[in-house]
Amino acid sequence: MCGFVGYLDQTDVNKDTIKSMADRIKHRGPDDEAYFQDGNASMGFRRLSIIDLAHGRQPMMNNTNTKVLTFNGEIYNYQEIREELKQLGYEFKTDVDSEVLIHGYDAWGPELLKKLRGMFAFVIYDTEKKEVFGARDHFGIKPLYYYDDDKTFLWGSEIKAFLEHPKFVKEFNKELLPVHLSFEFIPSKETMFRNVYKLLPGTYFLHKDGKTETHTYYKFNYDHIDENQTIEEDAKKIRTIVHDSVDAHMIADVEVGSFLSSGIDSSYVLAEAAKFKPIQSFSLGFRDSKYSELSYSTEFAKEINQKNTPLYMDGDDYFDILPTIMYYMDEPLSNPSAMQLFYLSKGTRKSVKVALSGEGADEFFGGYNTYLESFTFERYQRMVPGFIRKGLAKAVSGLPRFHGKRFLTRGAQPLSERYYRVNYVFNEQDRDKILKDPSLNVDTGEYTKHIFDEVADKDEMTQMQYFDINTWLPYDILHKADRMSMANSLEVRTPLVDKEVAKFASTMPIKTRIHKDETKISLRTAAETELPEKVAKKEKLGFPSPIASWIKEDKYRTRIEEAFNSDVAKKFFKPEALMHILEEHVNGKSSMQKIFTIYTFILWYQVYFPEDTSAKTIDLVHRTQV
Repeated sequence: MCGFVGYLDQTDVNKDTIKSMADRIKHRGPDDEAYFQDGNASMGFRRLSIIDLAHGRQPMMNNTNTKVLTFNGEIYNYQEIREELKQLGYEFKTDVDSEVLIHGYDAWGPELLKKLRGMFAFVIYDTEKKEVFGARDHFGIKPLYYYDDDKTFLWGSEIKAFLEHPKFVKEFNKELLPVHLSFEFIPSKETMFRNVYKLLPGTYFLHKDGKTETHTYYKFNYDHIDENQTIEEDAKKIRTIVHDSVDAHMIADVEVGSFLSSGIDSSYVLAEAAKFKPIQSFSLGFRDSKYSELSYSTEFAKEINQKNTPLYMDGDDYFDILPTIMYYMDEPLSNPSAMQLFYLSKGTRKSVKVALSGEGADEFFGGYNTYLESFTFERYQRMVPGFIRKGLAKAVSGLPRFHGKRFLTRGAQPLSERYYRVNYVFNEQDRDKILKDPSLNVDTGEYTKHIFDEVADKDEMTQMQYFDINTWLPYDILHKADRMSMANSLEVRTPLVDKEVAKFASTMPIKTRIHKDETKISLRTAAETELPEKVAKKEKLGFPSPIASWIKEDKYRTRIEEAFNSDVAKKFFKPEALMHILEEHVNGKSSMQKIFTIYTFILWYQVYFPEDTSAKTIDLVHRTQV
């Protein structure tokens, strides 16, 4: 696991700029650094040594010294591809997966990507053609950004590295603010920095002669659902696939550990990993809190005879680290679990360099409780004609809140508007109340409607999963997993976010994914043979935290009040409206996610645009460098 940076055109750019950019992401690779420069390109690399610790230094050249590679990630089937390349006459100097990429691209070009199984982001510079090729893995586990303003072209593992380049124009992409307020993230290639783009999962770019083209090489789909499959058959296949995937994800020349919560996903991954070798697990809990899951995880680890290390945090830990978290995130992300993941990674890194994690099971196997509502709404739509549903929704819209009002309102909406992630935090009416500039309040439902359109012929639950796999998974779940772990120089691997796992999951019919009252039934059935029943059947809790209660405490509420009346708040929001939301929460109306989304955005803006604020965090960007 590593980090890399690069840029084209050396005109008026100090040769040490590439090192300054790489130093910004030193946390991604504290073990080594190296650089490549010629008259046209500069490339920098920071290494976290995992495989073939003595070799594999990057940037890496091909045998003819015409192509230069920087790579972040792991290729789990690299040994198979290596043998194939040997048959073609390629000679290898190391036993690292990086060398497979440079030779593989030399042999097959972009077709190489279809052969890879792993998590990756890599860039190859062709010194003869003067072109840059960059690729990102199938699901977006590893990040890759580029800056392109038609004059300057930069690339890197994290946006913050661009701050060191003299031709990078830092500008807030304010038109995306309402999109962030709705989703917590930006569900497209755009970012909160103008002219900075994220390479989307399953895509590659080619930059040549000042032009950047992007192409899709992989797209998850549900085109091969097999309605004949049964729960028992699918559970049997899942057991084999998960076993093989965990095995592949454990390849390393350093010790591998595993995250462990009380839920089925991380427990299942740990149980499978323990079949190959003893493995230490790490769990996070809250001091003096009913939200702690440590008793569950400690008991489970003991049952399978594996060591578990409990880690702890409290409210001070949580709020003190928030500005630093926003720095490492690059873009504002208001998922409250990010702070837990940071401390879990920090504690885990003291013992191991690599940790397995259970992300992806909910998206691929149907684990979110909200998927269950598809049964209710589809039945309602069959029984009640559309014009009646719309009439009922209009009739209740002006009435005071009552039980069933939300159902009647949502029942008249198409899924692209109704599905809760579209209005997860602020809907259009909510944003109208808080935004200082009303012209920014765009229809965020239209922003992602095309995703639902791509699976319009599928049932509602399948559409929901497809939406989450293409938005929630890469832009939130995997984003925070990468940033919070790499902030602590820890490599996190996700065996359930895997090419082969996804290939099978795409064939599962609804009846093997969920019942009307139970989620991810085939995965649970598979896990029942490997885990205690109380773990396999345990209801999903997510990554719970007492943040909603902490916000009501004076010492934490005061911090939020200061932010809500800050220069940044006054620049973008109506402070009195923000204070009203906070007061509502304190008085018992839960508005935690709304509060947290605004608060973290303000902290992020103070960190990355200190010139617009007099906040105490003005120098945080420099103080948080590792």
